[in-house]
Amino acid sequence: MERFKFLRFFSFRTQLDFLPSSNPVRENLINGANTDTNGEHRDGFFSNLVYGFLRRFKSGKKIDGGSKTEEEEKVYSWLYALARSEIYMAFEYVRSTERGLSFTEAEKRLKENGPNTPLEYTFPSSWHLLWSAFFHPFNIILIVLSALSYITSDNPNGCIMLILVFISVSLRFYQEYGSSKAAMQLSEYVRSPVKVQRCAGRVVQTELIVQVDQRDVVPGDIVIFEPGDLFPGDVRLLTSKHLVVSQSSLTGESWPTEKTADAREDRSTPLLELKNICFMGTNVVSGTGTGLVVSTGSKTYISAVFSTIGKHKPADSFEKGIRHISYVLVGVMLLVVTIMILVEYFTFYDLSESTLFGISVACALTPQMLPLIINTSLAKGALAMARERCIVKSLSAIRDMGSMDILCIDKTGTLTMNRAIMVNHLDSWGAPREKVLHFAFLNSYFKSDQKYPLDDAILAFVYTNGYRFQPSKWRKTDEIPFDFMRRRVSVILETESNPEGRNIQPFYRFIITKGALEDVLKVCSYVENVDMGEITAVSAEHHHRILNVVEELRNEGLRIIGVAIKNLQQTKISKQNMENEDDVESDMVFLGVIAFFDPPKDSAKEALWRLAEKGVKAKVLTGDSLSLAIKICKEVGIRTTHVTTGPELEQLNQEAFHEKVKKATVLARLTPSQKLRVVQSLQSVANHVVGFLGDGINDSLALDAANVGISVDSAASVAKDLADIILLEKDLNVLVAGVEQGRLTFGNTMKYIKLSVIANLGSVVSLFIVTLVLRFEPLTPIQLLVQNFLYSVGQIAIPWDRMEEDYVKIPQKWSVKSLPMFILWNGPVCTLCDVATLLFVWFYYSSGGKLDESFFRSAYFIQGLLMQTLIFHLIRTEKIPFIMEIASWPVLASTVVISAIGIAIPFSIIGDFMGFTDLPLSYFGFLVVLFVGYFTVGQIVKRIYIMVYKKWL
Repeated sequence: MERFKFLRFFSFRTQLDFLPSSNPVRENLINGANTDTNGEHRDGFFSNLVYGFLRRFKSGKKIDGGSKTEEEEKVYSWLYALARSEIYMAFEYVRSTERGLSFTEAEKRLKENGPNTPLEYTFPSSWHLLWSAFFHPFNIILIVLSALSYITSDNPNGCIMLILVFISVSLRFYQEYGSSKAAMQLSEYVRSPVKVQRCAGRVVQTELIVQVDQRDVVPGDIVIFEPGDLFPGDVRLLTSKHLVVSQSSLTGESWPTEKTADAREDRSTPLLELKNICFMGTNVVSGTGTGLVVSTGSKTYISAVFSTIGKHKPADSFEKGIRHISYVLVGVMLLVVTIMILVEYFTFYDLSESTLFGISVACALTPQMLPLIINTSLAKGALAMARERCIVKSLSAIRDMGSMDILCIDKTGTLTMNRAIMVNHLDSWGAPREKVLHFAFLNSYFKSDQKYPLDDAILAFVYTNGYRFQPSKWRKTDEIPFDFMRRRVSVILETESNPEGRNIQPFYRFIITKGALEDVLKVCSYVENVDMGEITAVSAEHHHRILNVVEELRNEGLRIIGVAIKNLQQTKISKQNMENEDDVESDMVFLGVIAFFDPPKDSAKEALWRLAEKGVKAKVLTGDSLSLAIKICKEVGIRTTHVTTGPELEQLNQEAFHEKVKKATVLARLTPSQKLRVVQSLQSVANHVVGFLGDGINDSLALDAANVGISVDSAASVAKDLADIILLEKDLNVLVAGVEQGRLTFGNTMKYIKLSVIANLGSVVSLFIVTLVLRFEPLTPIQLLVQNFLYSVGQIAIPWDRMEEDYVKIPQKWSVKSLPMFILWNGPVCTLCDVATLLFVWFYYSSGGKLDESFFRSAYFIQGLLMQTLIFHLIRTEKIPFIMEIASWPVLASTVVISAIGIAIPFSIIGDFMGFTDLPLSYFGFLVVLFVGYFTVGQIVKRIYIMVYKKWL
């Protein structure tokens, strides 16, 4: 049977009106079904029912995850109303009949409601990705400055800035476009046909069973389903026979759920546990039935839950910080440039030259390489993670991984191997018993229907532990296959009257049954006495003891099945007898239990320990049972002091909810909405940066809300679509590498930001002071632009720098408030160096109190460029640069090359063209003393700053 795939739900634009509060059907929906019916249909109410979803989460609104969304509440009320109503009322609610809809009516409803698909996601277009890469605050600033440069005929400067923007945008677009294409290749969409009952004929209506595309199913249709079928919408059951449904896509719980049309439910039952409601996206495991489609497409439970996807992602604190810096720099730029232009104009009375100088100062103040540095760092990180077999869909996710301090994970397939291994075989007293294993082995060996993982585990245990049970001495005569209603499988075997083997009674013919413990106990009337080997009737004491033994095993996280046998030596078994399963599977002897465990991965404990070392705490969010989750967590080293479950969280008020989520390390039996609310609570209330690793539809909301959404290539398509990072291998060690790469990227970006702001602001303040003192420009516009260009080019190597070990050990978060203090402490040191240069040149090289303009500009050009280039080595580390910590070789090479070019320019033909002159050797001796003094003072300021604020970068 083809499987239907749920896609992302970004494009939801449905706008349907709500019913007025006085509408009787609305009252039925909220308060219960109306019992006063006259058989008349209420025309038009269906299209106006609870499905006009409001967008509750508007931009900028803080979501703390403490309550359900309005969409969920409305759909909950609708489905609860149907669950507690009689079947005839359900038909009335959706304006249908027991014959089904006519073809004409179905076509009409299809036009009204649209195709029956969840809200589909279309991957971002090339234009969208290009615009996203372009729209960066500093790109806008550079473009504005470039335009002003062209207006003032400063074409080279304008061209340089446009080239920087082009490189930055191209780099980011190329990486994200490639990642988007890779993610698209992992996604697929498969439609499945649905059997629908329709009626035809004007006078005498005939019921027809037709097969339609799932997209064409409408509310009011009657659907027929069998094993393997997927429910095409939310369905109210009409009939059912041994119906078992898998809801793992919604709950994460691997064990199927029994459903029945006869149930009547109310609000005391959790929605996903309603027995007479089946949900879109779930599938039939066994049994058959019919159902009334009550909701389709964007109006189903799964779509209501996921309708806010795209609204949950929290604001990126780093991007907010960048915008904040942009606004501050724009304000400072406008103020300083205006003052500089006015000073220049009233000094030289040349408006054109003054404006050009002001624009040059603005360019010097702008960290032009910031977009390029950020995108280069992120692209480099993406390539490094690609070598670890990861697809990075969103480049900013790499940086967010560096800030991540909580990782929420689902245990299945992530912490565990996602396969069962057999660990023990016990009798009814809890003691190891080979006879239990022997008969369980024979059952698994001879069953002819599908071999389940538990069968494989039993066979593997027997073969690997050297047991010799000789199945060749047995012959199968019949079998009752497994189904999810009985939850057991039986085989009938014959053997010799006196078979070989230990502890085997001389049965001629017997039935062996194994399956879910409770269902095996139902058919057992006897239990084997351990001491005497005698068979005695099952008493209340026996039953209680068996359940206690099993409870202890389950508390250890083990999965249990029961094993029973029955002597058929005196019974004549025929094909007719086998049709009555209840007669054959009765009065059996209970032998014991087989215990299984889903073992943790060998790498999981090490990876979690490495993450904890780096300040990333793990929380397990799972739909499985609490006991199983606790067992796994103990195995991999996750503390289980504070644990909770979804039903417990549902009963808490908002404040208690947040407190419980904050402390708990294991949260089990969670619904998709609860996983979402847990993530939001950690983000908004506890102020954590949260990563979420999940692979199911039930994980999609949390993936969307997390700061870093992580999935795997084998995940459900919606999970892959929503993830920021896709792992090609389920290995947490990859995440450790990602965290390290994220912190490296974050740290190198912060180096450039702090370097640029200090150096640029210091230079502009120095220019302002020097301009006031001198009667000429300290640097001409072209000299200033060349200096700024060389300095900017020298910073391209920053993404290839390394970070100190201590920095990578802890999560790193952006703090906008720390930047002004960083500038106030370190900026004046740069300005003092510039002023010292002015004073030295003035007193040492002036002639009669007059400075040679070319000489001063040459000296100031070299000093400023070397200062801006060398200051990076002071900023990049908490230690003493060049002595205790040395930068990477690309950074060192860049420093040497740019410094050499800057020193050489005044002595070259280019220097003559730019108005420079040769400098004496004594000046370079002064620069050595100046920079030694600067690094000494700067290191002292650095140590004091770290003592006060406990952090450097």
